[in-house]
Amino acid sequence: MREFDVEAVYAAELRTYAFPWSRGNFADSLQAGHSAWVGCLGQMVVAYAVMMMGFEEAELLNISVVPEMQRQGFGSELLDYLLDRARQFGAKRMLLEVRPGNPSGRGLYQRFEFCQIGRRRGYYPAASGREDALVMARTL
Repeated sequence: MREFDVEAVYAAELRTYAFPWSRGNFADSLQAGHSAWVGCLGQMVVAYAVMMMGFEEAELLNISVVPEMQRQGFGSELLDYLLDRARQFGAKRMLLEVRPGNPSGRGLYQRFEFCQIGRRRGYYPAASGREDALVMARTL
C-alpha cells in the first residue's frame, strides 16, 4: 500500500464495515512505517491489510476483503502471506483483535491456528454502544 492507494482502500473500507477505519488511520499507518498491502483484481481493490512490526512480534491491525469478494479465498491467501512476511521480519508470534460478532473473521483465524489469549472490554464501537475485542495470538 502506498499513499496513492489510501483513497481506494478507504472507499473499500466504507463498503466493508459499519464502523470503518478513517482515511487518516490508513495514512497515519503508512506514515508510521507500518507494513501495508493492497490486493487488486484489475483496478478494483479486493483486499488490504496493515501490520505493525515490533520486537519479535507482529500485530495485525487490519485485514479486510470487500463484501462482494468474501468467501473466495482472498482472506486466507492474504493472511498466509502476512504470516510469511512476519516470519521474514523476525517475528515469533502474531497478535490481532477480532469482534466476537465477526464469526467469519474468527473462523479464519481459528483455521490459521490463532488462539484467544484475552478480551478487551468495550474495545470497538457498535450500534448498541461498545463491543468487546477478542485478543488472539499465534506462534510463528
